[in-house]
Amino acid sequence: MAWAATMFQLSSRAFAGGFTAWLLHQILSLFDVKVSPDNFATLHFLLRKLAHLTEYAIFGLLLYGCFNGGKRLEWHPRKALWSLAIAAGFSVTDEYHQRFIPGRGASLLDCTIDTLGAVLGVIFLYARERYSQMRSRRMAARKESPAET
Repeated sequence: MAWAATMFQLSSRAFAGGFTAWLLHQILSLFDVKVSPDNFATLHFLLRKLAHLTEYAIFGLLLYGCFNGGKRLEWHPRKALWSLAIAAGFSVTDEYHQRFIPGRGASLLDCTIDTLGAVLGVIFLYARERYSQMRSRRMAARKESPAET
């Protein structure tokens, strides 16, 4: 809930394009990096879309964790689908909300990026679980066949 509230706040007027452009300019100035206006516009666009991807990857992870009841995270496709459905639904409502914020607007592209971010978050969990299983199998195999000396 706290992360959803944070994302809702990030879609307010305070975090519109003007703020992120100023922030990017400050970061580039800090490192004494100079870019053309066209390159700045591209960097700014990528920064904003990467923010969407990242915040929804985190959201997808948190949603999946909510379905686990505080237990160790294990892969369950149904939990993953519910997490993705909720993240996608939240994205649609968040973009709709932005239609009414001065300086903001709704974007189907942003909904797609948001959902992709949630997918990446859930895929991370799946990959982590698969890696853990492979590692456990290798360790069990080593115990069964002692190394020759």
